[in-house]
Amino acid sequence: QVQLVESGGGLVQAGGSLRLSCAASGSIARLIAVGWDRQAPGKERELVARVFRGGSTLYADSVKGRFSISRDVVKNMVYLQMNSLKAEDTAHYYCYAGDSGDYRGKGTLVTVSS
Repeated sequence: QVQLVESGGGLVQAGGSLRLSCAASGSIARLIAVGWDRQAPGKERELVARVFRGGSTLYADSVKGRFSISRDVVKNMVYLQMNSLKAEDTAHYYCYAGDSGDYRGKGTLVTVSS
């Protein structure tokens, strides 16, 4: 079982940047995928980004070109660099780990003011 703890959320103006961090309790190198999901108020949770075991990445269309996911398999950390933030990026962001099951952290809130 993987435990995930997010940090780095906060309030930012539209057009600004934030970097989210996720600390995993164990090795992330063996996991099928790690990444980020988000859930905006009144909306369903959605995939934001994934990085897979082999290093390939996947992004939601809404964040392509603005967000960048990375991982550090030595430190067991996952990052999400978010640039050119928009009001519609406001959401709780959850770190994700996929192995035999799906695991998520408790989330960190990102609020983008317009």
